[in-house]
Amino acid sequence: MILALAGGVGGAKLAAGLAAVLPPEELAIVVNTGDDFEHLGFAISPDIDTVTYTLAGIANPELGWGIAGESWAFMEQLGRMGGETWFRLGDRDLATHVERTRRLRGGESLTTVTAALASAHGIAHRIVPMADDPAPTIVDTDEGRLAFQDYFVRRQCAPRVKALQLAPDVGPSAAFSALIDDPALEAVVICPSNPWLSVDPILALRGVRSRLRARGVAIVAISPIIGGKAVKGPAAKIMAELGVPVSSAGVAAHYGDFIDGLVIDVTDREEAINGPQLLVTETLMRSPDDRARLASEVIGWVRQWN
Repeated sequence: MILALAGGVGGAKLAAGLAAVLPPEELAIVVNTGDDFEHLGFAISPDIDTVTYTLAGIANPELGWGIAGESWAFMEQLGRMGGETWFRLGDRDLATHVERTRRLRGGESLTTVTAALASAHGIAHRIVPMADDPAPTIVDTDEGRLAFQDYFVRRQCAPRVKALQLAPDVGPSAAFSALIDDPALEAVVICPSNPWLSVDPILALRGVRSRLRARGVAIVAISPIIGGKAVKGPAAKIMAELGVPVSSAGVAAHYGDFIDGLVIDVTDREEAINGPQLLVTETLMRSPDDRARLASEVIGWVRQWN
């Protein structure tokens, strides 16, 4: 069984590639919930929804998040009434948040709700939230401490990042914990998600990093940096602000001895990267075929280590 750690658009793309080439019993996708929050009275789980919509084949192809062919009547009407419109909820997407909120208030766990919504979209593969309890990421910036979505969406990542405050006192969800201990676990694949905003919140959960390392299986990461730039999102900006080289070598240094291998793009084949074993291939995923090809290469690579 391959355990994928994911968050955001890049993570969702590789997760979809893995789901395209692995049967449901051989893949589990654990998703970051550090950017979850309550908005307009609804429980919002952006990364879970991005992964779900991407695996369901309904994600907006231009944005990578949200639903394709979305309409915005709700937001337009809300704006006319003076409501908050900085975090946009499409009409079809809104149904997800309404149903999630209803189920959570009825006593179901985020794990159970996530599985039910994935099933409703025809997804057979396991999508598991990293935690059932709130585990918010706080961004310490030159403008003060900001809730994640205030930084990411309301302020469009403009403030300079000084540090990230994660949730080390929160434990992983029971489902995630069971996956860590699963005897069938073959390897851990860290998708090309933002290492600081999407992956670190997962690894910061109580005991997760040490327990995964103790399993003795291969742990590999796919670099989200190609040619000194982030494919999408603020990873490069954050790296520069934190004094980390904007390169795959910088990503390798950040993960340190937690990872055994790093997948980098052919563009960066001449980079001096110390520590992990390297797989050099084309990592930019422009199409579903690209996702499946990269996933197949990564799976073949890690399975050679067993």
